[in-house]
Amino acid sequence: MSLRSYLLLTIPILLIHFASAQQKNAKEALTATYDLGIEHSKEPQQFIMRSQLVLFAPDGSRKDSTLYTLSLHCVPGKKAEDGDEFTCTRFTVRSNDAPEVSIPALANWKYVYKPTGNQKDEKGQVFGIDHAKFEKVVDSNGQVLPTEKQYHVYNAFIDFHALLFFAERTVSGKGIQDLHKVGDKIVHVSAFSEPPVNLGSQIKEGSVFRNGEITLEFKGLSSMNNKTCVLLGYDSGNSSFKMVMEPMPAMQINTTGSSHYWGDIYKDLQFGWLQKADLHELVVSETEIKGQANKVHSVIERKIEIRNLSR
Repeated sequence: MSLRSYLLLTIPILLIHFASAQQKNAKEALTATYDLGIEHSKEPQQFIMRSQLVLFAPDGSRKDSTLYTLSLHCVPGKKAEDGDEFTCTRFTVRSNDAPEVSIPALANWKYVYKPTGNQKDEKGQVFGIDHAKFEKVVDSNGQVLPTEKQYHVYNAFIDFHALLFFAERTVSGKGIQDLHKVGDKIVHVSAFSEPPVNLGSQIKEGSVFRNGEITLEFKGLSSMNNKTCVLLGYDSGNSSFKMVMEPMPAMQINTTGSSHYWGDIYKDLQFGWLQKADLHELVVSETEIKGQANKVHSVIERKIEIRNLSR
Protein backbone atom coordinates (compact mmCIF):
# COMPACT_ATOMS: atom_id res chain seq x y z
CA MET A 1 0.00 0.00 0.00
CA SER A 2 1.36 3.40 -0.97
CA LEU A 3 1.79 6.17 1.59
CA ARG A 4 -0.90 8.17 -0.18
CA SER A 5 -3.40 5.31 0.06
CA TYR A 6 -2.51 4.75 3.72
CA LEU A 7 -3.11 8.39 4.56
CA LEU A 8 -6.40 8.44 2.68
CA LEU A 9 -7.60 5.51 4.78
CA THR A 10 -6.27 6.56 8.20
CA ILE A 11 -6.89 10.33 8.25
CA PRO A 12 -10.74 10.03 8.23
CA ILE A 13 -10.50 7.49 11.07
CA LEU A 14 -8.27 9.83 13.10
CA LEU A 15 -10.66 12.71 12.48
CA ILE A 16 -13.59 10.62 13.70
CA HIS A 17 -11.71 9.70 16.87
CA PHE A 18 -10.72 13.36 17.41
CA ALA A 19 -14.30 14.57 16.97
CA SER A 20 -15.54 11.87 19.33
CA ALA A 21 -12.99 12.89 21.97
CA GLN A 22 -14.03 16.54 21.60
CA GLN A 23 -17.70 15.65 22.03
CA LYS A 24 -16.86 13.61 25.12
CA ASN A 25 -14.84 16.46 26.64
CA ALA A 26 -17.60 18.96 25.87
CA LYS A 27 -20.24 16.70 27.44
CA GLU A 28 -18.11 16.22 30.54
CA ALA A 29 -17.57 19.98 30.85
CA LEU A 30 -21.28 20.72 30.51
CA THR A 31 -22.36 18.06 33.02
CA ALA A 32 -19.59 18.72 35.58
CA THR A 33 -20.11 20.34 38.97
CA TYR A 34 -18.50 23.76 39.54
CA ASP A 35 -17.73 26.06 42.46
CA LEU A 36 -18.84 29.43 41.11
CA GLY A 37 -18.58 31.19 44.47
CA ILE A 38 -14.78 31.31 44.52
CA GLU A 39 -13.35 34.54 45.95
CA HIS A 40 -11.56 36.78 43.49
CA SER A 41 -7.77 36.97 43.46
CA LYS A 42 -5.79 39.84 44.97
CA GLU A 43 -4.38 41.25 41.74
CA PRO A 44 -5.47 44.85 40.91
CA GLN A 45 -8.14 45.15 38.23
CA GLN A 46 -9.09 47.82 35.72
CA PHE A 47 -12.66 48.26 34.46
CA ILE A 48 -14.46 50.48 31.99
CA MET A 49 -18.24 50.84 32.01
CA ARG A 50 -20.33 52.54 29.33
CA SER A 51 -23.99 53.39 30.02
CA GLN A 52 -26.13 54.55 27.10
CA LEU A 53 -29.47 56.13 28.02
CA VAL A 54 -32.03 57.02 25.34
CA LEU A 55 -35.25 58.90 26.18
CA PHE A 56 -38.21 58.37 23.84
CA ALA A 57 -41.31 60.52 23.46
CA PRO A 58 -44.75 58.81 23.46
CA ASP A 59 -44.77 58.98 19.63
CA GLY A 60 -41.54 56.97 19.48
CA SER A 61 -39.21 59.85 18.58
CA ARG A 62 -35.88 60.19 20.38
CA LYS A 63 -35.77 63.16 22.74
CA ASP A 64 -32.39 62.72 24.37
CA SER A 65 -29.40 60.36 24.28
CA THR A 66 -26.64 60.41 26.88
CA LEU A 67 -23.52 58.28 27.23
CA TYR A 68 -21.91 57.92 30.67
CA THR A 69 -18.40 56.42 30.76
CA LEU A 70 -16.84 55.30 34.03
CA SER A 71 -13.25 54.08 34.45
CA LEU A 72 -12.48 52.26 37.71
CA HIS A 73 -9.27 50.87 39.20
CA CYS A 74 -9.64 48.25 41.94
CA VAL A 75 -7.08 47.27 44.58
CA PRO A 76 -8.42 44.22 46.47
CA GLY A 77 -8.18 44.19 50.25
CA LYS A 78 -5.79 41.75 51.89
CA LYS A 79 -8.78 40.13 53.60
CA ALA A 80 -12.35 39.80 52.37
CA GLU A 81 -13.66 41.76 55.38
CA ASP A 82 -11.36 44.68 54.51
CA GLY A 83 -13.27 45.38 51.33
CA ASP A 84 -11.80 46.45 48.00
CA GLU A 85 -10.55 49.97 47.28
CA PHE A 86 -11.93 51.49 44.07
CA THR A 87 -10.58 54.61 42.37
CA CYS A 88 -12.61 56.46 39.76
CA THR A 89 -9.83 57.41 37.37
CA ARG A 90 -12.19 59.23 34.99
CA PHE A 91 -15.90 59.90 34.47
CA THR A 92 -17.28 61.50 31.30
CA VAL A 93 -20.71 62.47 29.98
CA ARG A 94 -21.71 63.03 26.38
CA SER A 95 -25.21 64.34 25.63
CA ASN A 96 -26.53 63.87 22.10
CA ASP A 97 -23.99 65.32 19.63
CA ALA A 98 -22.38 67.71 22.11
CA PRO A 99 -18.68 67.31 23.00
CA GLU A 100 -17.81 64.92 25.82
CA VAL A 101 -17.28 66.55 29.24
CA SER A 102 -15.60 65.13 32.31
CA ILE A 103 -16.54 65.33 36.00
CA PRO A 104 -13.48 66.82 37.75
CA ALA A 105 -14.78 66.09 41.28
CA LEU A 106 -14.74 62.35 40.55
CA ALA A 107 -11.21 62.18 39.10
CA ASN A 108 -9.13 59.94 41.41
CA TRP A 109 -11.98 59.69 43.92
CA LYS A 110 -11.43 56.65 46.14
CA TYR A 111 -13.92 54.60 48.13
CA VAL A 112 -14.02 51.16 49.74
CA TYR A 113 -16.62 48.61 48.74
CA LYS A 114 -17.38 45.93 51.33
CA PRO A 115 -19.70 43.03 50.50
CA THR A 116 -22.46 42.79 53.09
CA GLY A 117 -25.64 40.84 53.51
CA ASN A 118 -27.67 43.86 52.42
CA GLN A 119 -27.42 46.37 49.59
CA LYS A 120 -27.84 49.24 52.09
CA ASP A 121 -25.22 50.14 54.69
CA GLU A 122 -25.84 51.48 58.20
CA LYS A 123 -26.32 54.99 56.74
CA GLY A 124 -28.98 53.79 54.32
CA GLN A 125 -26.66 54.26 51.35
CA VAL A 126 -26.68 51.66 48.59
CA PHE A 127 -23.40 49.70 48.43
CA GLY A 128 -21.88 52.34 50.71
CA ILE A 129 -21.69 54.90 47.87
CA ASP A 130 -21.84 58.40 49.39
CA HIS A 131 -24.85 60.34 48.06
CA ALA A 132 -23.37 63.73 48.89
CA LYS A 133 -20.54 63.31 46.38
CA PHE A 134 -22.99 63.66 43.49
CA GLU A 135 -25.17 66.58 44.58
CA LYS A 136 -24.77 69.68 42.38
CA VAL A 137 -21.92 68.00 40.51
CA VAL A 138 -20.17 70.29 37.99
CA ASP A 139 -18.75 69.29 34.59
CA SER A 140 -15.40 70.33 33.12
CA ASN A 141 -17.07 73.41 31.54
CA GLY A 142 -18.13 74.62 34.96
CA GLN A 143 -21.80 73.80 34.36
CA VAL A 144 -23.93 72.13 37.04
CA LEU A 145 -25.48 68.97 35.62
CA PRO A 146 -29.30 68.80 35.54
CA THR A 147 -30.75 66.88 38.49
CA GLU A 148 -31.65 63.81 36.41
CA LYS A 149 -28.13 63.60 34.98
CA GLN A 150 -26.61 64.00 38.46
CA TYR A 151 -28.64 60.97 39.44
CA HIS A 152 -27.44 58.90 36.48
CA VAL A 153 -23.80 59.75 37.28
CA TYR A 154 -24.39 58.44 40.81
CA ASN A 155 -26.36 55.48 39.49
CA ALA A 156 -23.47 54.37 37.27
CA PHE A 157 -21.55 53.34 40.40
CA ILE A 158 -24.63 51.55 41.76
CA ASP A 159 -25.11 49.65 38.50
CA PHE A 160 -21.45 48.63 38.43
CA HIS A 161 -21.54 47.14 41.92
CA ALA A 162 -24.98 45.58 41.35
CA LEU A 163 -23.58 43.56 38.44
CA LEU A 164 -20.44 42.77 40.43
CA PHE A 165 -22.74 41.66 43.28
CA PHE A 166 -24.31 38.99 41.04
CA ALA A 167 -20.85 37.57 40.27
CA GLU A 168 -19.71 37.37 43.91
CA ARG A 169 -20.56 34.98 46.74
CA THR A 170 -23.29 36.45 48.94
CA VAL A 171 -22.82 36.77 52.69
CA SER A 172 -26.36 35.48 53.31
CA GLY A 173 -29.21 34.30 51.10
CA LYS A 174 -29.13 32.71 47.67
CA GLY A 175 -26.30 33.71 45.36
CA ILE A 176 -23.86 32.46 42.76
CA GLN A 177 -22.46 29.92 45.24
CA ASP A 178 -25.78 28.02 44.94
CA LEU A 179 -25.29 27.39 41.21
CA HIS A 180 -23.27 24.24 40.48
CA LYS A 181 -24.30 22.82 37.09
CA VAL A 182 -25.26 24.25 33.71
CA GLY A 183 -29.00 24.90 33.82
CA ASP A 184 -29.16 25.65 37.56
CA LYS A 185 -31.34 28.68 38.35
CA ILE A 186 -32.09 30.48 41.61
CA VAL A 187 -34.03 33.46 42.91
CA HIS A 188 -31.22 35.80 44.00
CA VAL A 189 -31.10 37.31 47.49
CA SER A 190 -31.53 40.79 45.97
CA ALA A 191 -35.02 39.87 44.70
CA PHE A 192 -37.84 42.06 46.04
CA SER A 193 -35.36 44.46 47.68
CA GLU A 194 -36.18 48.18 47.87
CA PRO A 195 -32.98 50.23 47.70
CA PRO A 196 -33.48 53.98 48.24
CA VAL A 197 -32.77 56.30 45.31
CA ASN A 198 -32.89 59.64 47.13
CA LEU A 199 -29.94 61.87 46.30
CA GLY A 200 -29.15 64.97 48.32
CA SER A 201 -31.77 67.68 48.70
CA GLN A 202 -33.31 67.49 45.24
CA ILE A 203 -34.33 63.81 45.07
CA LYS A 204 -36.21 63.40 48.33
CA GLU A 205 -36.47 60.59 50.86
CA GLY A 206 -39.25 58.16 49.97
CA SER A 207 -37.80 57.75 46.50
CA VAL A 208 -37.28 54.02 46.06
CA PHE A 209 -36.62 51.31 43.46
CA ARG A 210 -38.53 48.05 44.02
CA ASN A 211 -36.89 45.00 42.46
CA GLY A 212 -39.03 42.17 41.19
CA GLU A 213 -38.16 38.46 41.30
CA ILE A 214 -34.50 38.55 40.26
CA THR A 215 -33.31 35.23 38.89
CA LEU A 216 -29.71 34.13 38.30
CA GLU A 217 -28.99 31.26 35.93
CA PHE A 218 -25.89 29.18 35.11
CA LYS A 219 -26.27 29.35 31.32
CA GLY A 220 -23.03 27.67 30.27
CA LEU A 221 -19.30 28.06 29.74
CA SER A 222 -17.59 30.58 27.51
CA SER A 223 -14.33 32.44 26.90
CA MET A 224 -13.59 36.11 27.48
CA ASN A 225 -10.23 37.93 27.59
CA ASN A 226 -8.55 34.56 26.91
CA LYS A 227 -10.01 33.18 30.14
CA THR A 228 -12.44 30.31 30.68
CA CYS A 229 -15.59 31.85 32.10
CA VAL A 230 -18.93 30.85 33.50
CA LEU A 231 -21.78 32.51 31.61
CA LEU A 232 -24.51 33.79 33.94
CA GLY A 233 -27.89 35.20 32.96
CA TYR A 234 -29.96 37.44 35.23
CA ASP A 235 -33.48 38.85 34.91
CA SER A 236 -35.19 41.39 37.18
CA GLY A 237 -38.78 40.44 36.47
CA ASN A 238 -41.41 43.08 37.23
CA SER A 239 -39.67 46.01 38.95
CA SER A 240 -41.03 49.47 39.76
CA PHE A 241 -39.90 52.78 41.19
CA LYS A 242 -41.01 56.08 42.69
CA MET A 243 -39.04 59.33 42.63
CA VAL A 244 -39.94 62.53 44.45
CA MET A 245 -37.93 65.48 43.16
CA GLU A 246 -37.73 69.10 44.28
CA PRO A 247 -35.41 70.88 41.83
CA MET A 248 -36.33 74.23 43.39
CA PRO A 249 -38.34 75.37 46.43
CA ALA A 250 -42.11 74.80 46.18
CA MET A 251 -41.71 72.79 42.96
CA GLN A 252 -42.43 69.10 43.49
CA ILE A 253 -42.17 66.49 40.73
CA ASN A 254 -43.45 62.95 41.29
CA THR A 255 -42.45 60.17 38.91
CA THR A 256 -43.67 56.57 39.04
CA GLY A 257 -42.92 53.78 36.64
CA SER A 258 -41.97 50.22 35.87
CA SER A 259 -38.66 48.66 34.86
CA HIS A 260 -37.47 45.42 33.35
CA TYR A 261 -33.73 44.76 33.16
CA TRP A 262 -31.77 41.68 32.16
CA GLY A 263 -28.36 40.64 30.86
CA ASP A 264 -25.34 38.32 30.92
CA ILE A 265 -22.22 38.16 33.08
CA TYR A 266 -18.92 36.44 32.30
CA LYS A 267 -16.92 35.41 35.38
CA ASP A 268 -13.41 33.98 35.22
CA LEU A 269 -13.42 30.48 36.70
CA GLN A 270 -9.74 30.57 37.70
CA PHE A 271 -9.28 33.98 39.33
CA GLY A 272 -12.91 34.79 40.16
CA TRP A 273 -13.11 38.21 38.49
CA LEU A 274 -15.91 39.57 36.34
CA GLN A 275 -14.59 39.84 32.77
CA LYS A 276 -17.63 41.26 31.02
CA ALA A 277 -21.20 42.16 31.87
CA ASP A 278 -24.07 43.76 30.01
CA LEU A 279 -27.45 45.13 30.98
CA HIS A 280 -30.52 45.98 28.93
CA GLU A 281 -33.36 47.89 30.55
CA LEU A 282 -36.73 49.29 29.49
CA VAL A 283 -38.32 51.91 31.74
CA VAL A 284 -41.86 53.29 31.34
CA SER A 285 -42.77 56.25 33.53
CA GLU A 286 -45.38 58.91 34.29
CA THR A 287 -44.36 62.28 35.71
CA GLU A 288 -46.67 64.71 37.51
CA ILE A 289 -45.67 68.27 38.37
CA LYS A 290 -47.56 69.60 41.36
CA GLY A 291 -50.06 72.25 40.27
CA GLN A 292 -50.13 71.18 36.63
CA ALA A 293 -52.93 69.12 35.11
CA ASN A 294 -51.01 67.43 32.30
CA LYS A 295 -48.81 64.43 33.02
CA VAL A 296 -45.67 63.57 31.10
CA HIS A 297 -45.19 60.02 29.79
CA SER A 298 -41.89 58.65 28.59
CA VAL A 299 -39.97 55.50 27.73
CA ILE A 300 -36.26 55.05 28.49
CA GLU A 301 -33.98 52.41 27.04
CA ARG A 302 -30.67 51.76 28.80
CA LYS A 303 -27.71 49.68 27.65
CA ILE A 304 -24.68 49.02 29.83
CA GLU A 305 -21.46 47.20 29.10
CA ILE A 306 -18.67 46.55 31.60
CA ARG A 307 -15.28 45.32 30.40
CA ASN A 308 -12.37 44.10 32.48
CA LEU A 309 -9.25 45.62 30.90
CA SER A 310 -6.74 43.90 33.17
CA ARG A 311 -4.06 41.78 31.55
